[in-house]
Amino acid sequence: MRTAAEVAEGTTGFHDETTPLARAAEHSVLARTGGLHRGREVPRPEETRVFVVANQKGGVGKTTSTVNVAAALAQLGQRVLVIDLDPQGNASTALSIDHHRGVPSTYDMLVEGEPLADVMTPSEDLPGLWVVPATIDLAGAEIELVSVVARESRLQKALAAHPWIGTAAEAGEERFDYVLVDCPPSLGLLTLNALVAGREMFIPIQAEYYALEGLGQLLETVEMVRKHLNPALVVSTILLTMYDARTRLAAGVASEVREHFGNEVLKTAVPRSVRVSEAPSYGQTVMTYDPASAGALSYLEAAREIATKGAPR
Repeated sequence: MRTAAEVAEGTTGFHDETTPLARAAEHSVLARTGGLHRGREVPRPEETRVFVVANQKGGVGKTTSTVNVAAALAQLGQRVLVIDLDPQGNASTALSIDHHRGVPSTYDMLVEGEPLADVMTPSEDLPGLWVVPATIDLAGAEIELVSVVARESRLQKALAAHPWIGTAAEAGEERFDYVLVDCPPSLGLLTLNALVAGREMFIPIQAEYYALEGLGQLLETVEMVRKHLNPALVVSTILLTMYDARTRLAAGVASEVREHFGNEVLKTAVPRSVRVSEAPSYGQTVMTYDPASAGALSYLEAAREIATKGAPR
């Protein structure tokens, strides 16, 4: 018989075969004490993986997935940068990063040409995580960028100039393993900057049929960018969110998405969770707000799946 202290200290393995209740209790203790991640780090990629998290339909869990997958990757021993490209600044709020007017932000990087290093801020709650916040100034960036030369590649140039982004040989041990760009719910110039800068598309899809309607338009935009601006861009990751296993509708949507996209769809689906929705109001991700909740464990598993699957070849 193991005590909670032994479980928390990691002195025994996570292999309780007694009862489902005992396994759930052990999992809860590990998650709440940080022991769940101890010794369970995933291998670092050989090169920085730049993900564009986009879906022009609002309310599909795009920002929620960005911040929670980023937090989960950081907990798994990865070095992660989140770039908030949404003028609403919701990703900045969830990661407890100041984003009031006057704070160095994505606006300064894209419009004013400030170096990425000058606008990113380390997270106080999650070691290994950095954030470039978005302020309300970003709302006017699309208009201001119209007359700028090579306006669609401003983010790409900012990323390329940072010494922590690149291969292990170029950037060393301090390199970022993952860059996640949280896009606004539109296909405007800000999202286009992300598509040009990124190498992998990460598309969260709500498990409802309305969420599938705009997917075709998004994929057409991706194909256009591939042809004319960024041939390296691929749709590598699709995550089903707000999944309700009790309904036939969710199962039907999941089946349709998996049939169409195959291996790009993560095996993990994120269930509807009150804890996931509550966390941002406390300036946290669900990974720190309630690490033992179903939502947190699902995002942790999704992050591990992304990391172990590796970059597309």
